[in-house]
Amino acid sequence: MANHKSAEKRNRQNVVRNARNTHIRTTMRNLVKQVREAVTAGDKDAAQAAYTKALPYIAKTATKGVIHKATASRKISRLTKLVNTLN
Repeated sequence: MANHKSAEKRNRQNVVRNARNTHIRTTMRNLVKQVREAVTAGDKDAAQAAYTKALPYIAKTATKGVIHKATASRKISRLTKLVNTLN
């Protein structure tokens, strides 16, 4: 339990930031999942649409510091390779 005013504020900030980061991370994972499911189904148009939607969101997630820059780069690279298998 926080005993100082500054520690109480820090706890409030952590709760808000944790909720925001969790939402951003979950949304990113769902977008990646949509791409993977479309590729698995063999739906080229849906995969491309989901891919173009997921790419900027992954980059934004890294910019906000929710995931590491290299992790975002790796995810983008693997999704690109996956979508290109349909071509």
